[in-house]
Amino acid sequence: MRHARRRIVRRVARLAAVGGLLVGGGMVGQAAMADEPAPPASGAPSAAQSAGKTGAALTERLGGDRTAGSWVGADGRPVVAVTDREAAAEVRAAGAEAQVVRHSMKELKAATATLRAAPRVPGTAWVVDYRRNEVVVQGDRTVSAADWSRLTRVADGIGGFVRMERTAGAFTTRLNGALPILSTGGRCSAGFNVTDGQRDFILTAGHCGPTGTVWFADGRATQRLGQTENASFPGGDFSLVRYASGRAGDGADVVAIGDGNGVRITGAADPSVGQRVFRSGSTSGLRDGKVTGLNATVNYPEGTVTGLIQTTVCAEPGDSGGPLFSEGIALGVTSGGSGDCTTGGTTFFQPVTKALEALGVKLIVSETAGGTGQGAAPSAGAGATQNAIAPGAASPGSSAPVTGGGEPALLSRLTDTRNAGPGLLIVAGSLVALVATRYIREEQDRRAYRRHYSASWG
Repeated sequence: MRHARRRIVRRVARLAAVGGLLVGGGMVGQAAMADEPAPPASGAPSAAQSAGKTGAALTERLGGDRTAGSWVGADGRPVVAVTDREAAAEVRAAGAEAQVVRHSMKELKAATATLRAAPRVPGTAWVVDYRRNEVVVQGDRTVSAADWSRLTRVADGIGGFVRMERTAGAFTTRLNGALPILSTGGRCSAGFNVTDGQRDFILTAGHCGPTGTVWFADGRATQRLGQTENASFPGGDFSLVRYASGRAGDGADVVAIGDGNGVRITGAADPSVGQRVFRSGSTSGLRDGKVTGLNATVNYPEGTVTGLIQTTVCAEPGDSGGPLFSEGIALGVTSGGSGDCTTGGTTFFQPVTKALEALGVKLIVSETAGGTGQGAAPSAGAGATQNAIAPGAASPGSSAPVTGGGEPALLSRLTDTRNAGPGLLIVAGSLVALVATRYIREEQDRRAYRRHYSASWG
């Protein structure tokens, strides 16, 4: 009976140890996969994107004489500026909010056209403020009193809906990014990876370098990255850098946000006024803010750029060309602005959709997000905005490693005590238990043998 009990105890101990090995191994395996990004939702626009598209569709349907722009409200719902009560009723019937204003989009655009026709003043910028139903003209510290006075007279001639505003700092391009790219002309940031179907490119800012500029991934110019093949600046602010190898490689759908982390890009779209957005750059890292205007014009010292996105996101020299995105959707590349990330400022971005169309390329996106292509978010009806969350709740997008998996990444996850520590402890304890069980069994067998031998020969 005693031997039977011992056998049962030993078997239970061995089973427990083996079970511990299985459980611990499973925990380690789970830790190894814990940092793998979840597949992005395919074709599912965020609340802010849905609201923005609803507002844009309503303004297009009602026309420039009856509307004056749209934006995403603090509650996440679309708001449309209208010029008459009948248009307001149509907007409300579609599930959006209506705000009756005095000046139509046709009038606001006529005002910006008059400003463009005036003598150019470097250091100035203007944009239509949909929410205040006015055109805002900004002048930085480099604008002389005489030039500012002359531009003010032009604004006065347009009407009382043009507001003049002085700003701190200076409007400059941010030459010098998510990952840095370097040339003899300076340092910029890689924006998004794109393709023409045969070769892959980096989409970045046009002011970073003219056609023919050679780019390197290191400061000693030993790792040749590629060469600028097509550039637009001034006028627009975008360019293509052709990869020397012809291919972007693994992780082409990920933009870096610092510390080895990234965000997976699943498509491209135009932003909405009021939308929360994120920018990444090698100088100042990941920053966020809100879109305050569209189709902005900036008179840089190097020339005038039109059609830009105006935001409250900060940027600093070296962030040029870096990506602007939200909820994993590519929105723009960093052009320039004023201020810095200590005091804040205004930053302008070249819209991605316009650059892709002009260059004849498509955004490289995750295969799980619908394959390689220009993944603009699908349109959404008014009903999609009824349960919209506030735009401030937006996120950059699904997290992803900057480099594609591989042994080093797996090793770092396995050796991270926060992820794999408990599993490794269980595995170690189970191994000790197995060894101890075997030792105890052998020791018991030796004692039993000695007792039997003594009884036989004693």
